[in-house]
Amino acid sequence: MRIGVIGTGRIGTIHANTLSRHREVGSLILTDVNPQRAQDLAHRLGETAAPGTDEIFTWGVDAVVITAATSAHADLIGRAARSGLPVFCEKPIALDLPGTLQALAEVEKAGTVLQMGFQRRFDKGYAGAREAVRSGRLGRLHTVRALTSDQSPPPPEWLPLSGGLFRDTLIHDFDVLRWVTGREVVDVYATGSDAGPAMFREAGDVDTAAAVLTLDDGTLATATATRLNGAGYDVRMELAGERDTVVVGLDDRTPVASTEPTGPPPADKPWPGFLERFGPAYEAELCAFVDVVRGQLANPCDGREALQALRIAEACEISRHERRPVALAEVPGSLA
Repeated sequence: MRIGVIGTGRIGTIHANTLSRHREVGSLILTDVNPQRAQDLAHRLGETAAPGTDEIFTWGVDAVVITAATSAHADLIGRAARSGLPVFCEKPIALDLPGTLQALAEVEKAGTVLQMGFQRRFDKGYAGAREAVRSGRLGRLHTVRALTSDQSPPPPEWLPLSGGLFRDTLIHDFDVLRWVTGREVVDVYATGSDAGPAMFREAGDVDTAAAVLTLDDGTLATATATRLNGAGYDVRMELAGERDTVVVGLDDRTPVASTEPTGPPPADKPWPGFLERFGPAYEAELCAFVDVVRGQLANPCDGREALQALRIAEACEISRHERRPVALAEVPGSLA
C-alpha cells in the first residue's frame, strides 16, 4: 500500500511516522507547502518527498492523509474523492458549513471513504466511558461535564485562522459527547470571555468558553475550554448517572491539586499538550484507517460525524454572539 501524506507539520510528522512503521504500508509520498520540511522528513523516514500536491495524485497512491492547513482541507478532500481515493483528514473538513457540505457532497457522489481525525474516539479512557454508558452501568445518565484546557495559547498569527475556540477546541468535546452517549444535542447556550491577552480580542475570539448542552433524552452536559491553563494540559469528561459516576482523564498526570488534607498529591509530570496526552490514540486512528482502506474495518468516523460536531460548534458561536439559547434545528446541514 502506498499512501500520500499532504502536510508535514507537527501532526503530519506523527502520522507519517506511524504509517512508515506499519507493516501493511509499503511506502509514503510526502509533500508540504514547505518543500524542504517534506524532504527532511522523507529523508529521516526513508520515504519519498514530492515537490507539490499534484504529484500525490499523479505518481499513484492508494490513499491520502491530509494534515495540511485547515483552509486546504475541503479542496483536497474533493480532489481525492474525484480521484477515487480513500482519505483520512484531520478535523475540520472546513471552517464553515457551506465548505463542509460541498466536500461531503463530493465524497458521497464519488462513493469514496472519508475518515475524520477525531482521535478521542480511540482513547482508552473515552472508550471505557462509552462502554460504561452503553452497558447500563451508570443507570440513567443525567449529567455530563467535559473540559479541554490548553496549558499555553497558540501563536497570535494562528488565531484568526483557527475558527475560534468552539470550532477548533471544543469541537472535540462535542464529537466525543455524541460518541460516548449515543445521543444528539438538541440545543445549546454558550458564552465566552476574552479577558486574557489582547490577541484574542484582536482576533475576534475568546480565551475561555463554556456551553450548556441539552441532549435528546434530557441529559444535561456542560463543556468548557480555555487556552490559559498554566497547570498543564487538562482534558476530562465526567459522566454521572443514577447508579454510578465515571471520569475520563483522571490519572497521575492530570494537572489538578487537591485542597483537602487527605487529597492526592499534585502531578509530578502534568501533561504538557495534546500530542503527549493522546499519542496512543493518534497512532490507533491511523492504524484503523489502514484497515479501512484494506476493507477490513468499517469507517469509524466519517464526514457526517464531523458535520454534526461542527453544527454544535456553530450553534455555540451563534449563542455566544446573540446571547441566547440556540436549537440545533436552526443550524443548516441536519442529517435528518
